[in-house]
Amino acid sequence: MSLPHDRARTAWPTEGLSFGGDYNPEQWSREVVLEDLALMREAGVNLVTLGVFSWVVHEPRDGEFDFSWIDGMLDLLHENGIRVDLATPTAAVPMWLHLAHPEILPQDAFGHPLAPGGRLGWCPSSPVFRGYALRVVEALAEHVAGHPAIALWHVGNEFGGGNARCHCPVSNDHFRAWLRDRYTSIDAVNSAWGMAFWGNTYSSFDEITTPSGATAHNPGQLLDYERFSSDALLEQYRAEREILKRWTPDVPVTTNFMVGLGPDVVDYARWAPEMDIVANDHYTYGPDPLRRQELAFSGDRMRGMSDGGPWMLMEHAAGAASWHPINQPKGPGELARHAFAHVARGSNSVMFFQWRASRSGTEQFHSAMVPHAGRDSRMFEDIVRLGADLTHLDEVMDTVVADVQVAFLHDNEAGWALKSGLKPTNQPSYADTARAFHNAFFDRAVTVDVVPAWVPLDGYKLVVVPGLFLASEETARHVAAFAEAGGTVVVTWFSGIVDEHNTVITGGYPGAFRELLGVRGEEFSPLTPEQSVDLDNGWRGVRWTELLRSVDADVVAAHSGGALAGRPAVTRRATTGGGAAWYLSVDLDRPSLDDFAARIIAQAGIVPVATVSPGVEAVRRASAESSYLFLINHADTEGWADASGTDLLTGAAHEGRVALRAGAVAVIRER
Repeated sequence: MSLPHDRARTAWPTEGLSFGGDYNPEQWSREVVLEDLALMREAGVNLVTLGVFSWVVHEPRDGEFDFSWIDGMLDLLHENGIRVDLATPTAAVPMWLHLAHPEILPQDAFGHPLAPGGRLGWCPSSPVFRGYALRVVEALAEHVAGHPAIALWHVGNEFGGGNARCHCPVSNDHFRAWLRDRYTSIDAVNSAWGMAFWGNTYSSFDEITTPSGATAHNPGQLLDYERFSSDALLEQYRAEREILKRWTPDVPVTTNFMVGLGPDVVDYARWAPEMDIVANDHYTYGPDPLRRQELAFSGDRMRGMSDGGPWMLMEHAAGAASWHPINQPKGPGELARHAFAHVARGSNSVMFFQWRASRSGTEQFHSAMVPHAGRDSRMFEDIVRLGADLTHLDEVMDTVVADVQVAFLHDNEAGWALKSGLKPTNQPSYADTARAFHNAFFDRAVTVDVVPAWVPLDGYKLVVVPGLFLASEETARHVAAFAEAGGTVVVTWFSGIVDEHNTVITGGYPGAFRELLGVRGEEFSPLTPEQSVDLDNGWRGVRWTELLRSVDADVVAAHSGGALAGRPAVTRRATTGGGAAWYLSVDLDRPSLDDFAARIIAQAGIVPVATVSPGVEAVRRASAESSYLFLINHADTEGWADASGTDLLTGAAHEGRVALRAGAVAVIRER
């Protein structure tokens, strides 16, 4: 991928890989703060996020600003050689503002305002909140402009993480205005949403409300409400960024995404062009047996949003998080493996939430770089060791992830459309198919770019369309052009079913991709968890089947029994340009999908990053001058990879093969 001009020019906030985390010194005494600075130097911390929840510190009473605390902290951190990712404090509304203007609190789907004291206690559409928020941002930016410690601006915090969907009267008015701008006429809204169903046709924009309450709402309206909610939050980000750019034009600006499997709380892929550096908060779920692969999927999505360039890991956990039903710590060596896995997949930073574990508050049992046990702990020892190891990777800074031959198309709008309205299987999970495919490639050391549906596909050999429920005509043409130019496309079940209005594409499934695939589906037949279907080539399907017939595609596998006996299940159509378009109308179980992945990798001519033993993750970062192979052994036994070069972490030279003890990491400067 090529880097966009502006982002390519953005200076990274630290000279080497960024290492540190959220720092909340307002929670601690001066004695503890001075100890923190000494421990940060010991650990090699070079960047901290400061002031995320400090609005009431900056403005203890309405209109009374006091920046003495931030002045002192910026000076102390600068004196200790630590750069600052300075937050605008608008994620944390002061209690005096809630008391004066309770109407700024977001309201749930039943019109109940949220209680103050939680996260992001403000309505994204509120002009009252916007006025107060921009006032404190203006005062802060003007005051700190020019301070040498500030390396990056951090707007708010995890936008939408608590206030993404507001149903207050102001949000209703804003939603109607958003719809007027998008559709111009009420007739266009009725047409897009299909409001003739149930006789719900609107006569004017004034009749439209946010989709609140318990009613089974129109799928088109639900999808547009998701889009509106994302855009409303983006307006706040843009308004704050404009002020920061005016006072500190040379300081890059970002905010922290929460990218995982998706669909996300806001549309990060459409937010990404607004960022000087694309940043992410990522947390694994302890009981997930494949959390290393989920981490990789998230990293591959971040790289897809960063146009292949470096991105920033703004937060992750040193150990256990605190919001899951069961919060399990990371196992021995897992802290380092996760950190290096993020770097391997394009991050130029390893940042944590948070530096020191809080004694009080909602996240008092969230892990931290300095745990409750303090310096004398396994956690802090691991942090110090990680900080030292990262200093050996400075030469990797100017590289990008290389040798990517596979793209997965992923779109939050498709995920939102899937959950909006009733479906053949209700409460579906958008990313299940994508994750299953990604895992099959992950196990084979094949790196994947998980990209938005509209990005250029030049240079890839294989494009996978995994459960892309919503696909516009433009997306369909985009994918077809890739196949006609000689590429290989794999489309999975329940893809291309609806258009950008969440309206079914008629004429046979999978609507948007029907002509490319040369098939015509007539009826979906989802399976219960106890059911499965056998195919005539030995594969097995679970969860999903459909009544399908081939128009001009070869049948690779057919149903071998049951109501669909003899009907196509997996097809392949050769394109005139030498490409191929595959369709999987069943959800293959893991052994079958593994077999299919091996077959498609071979047929598409995809070369793995390296030959590795089972359980070893391999990703390459490279520039025109150098190449680095990241090897991470997630297995409980010794592993290996075929590679030659010098391990940056140990200095050891390897010829032909790198041996990896259980849980070990190596970063090989390749010859």
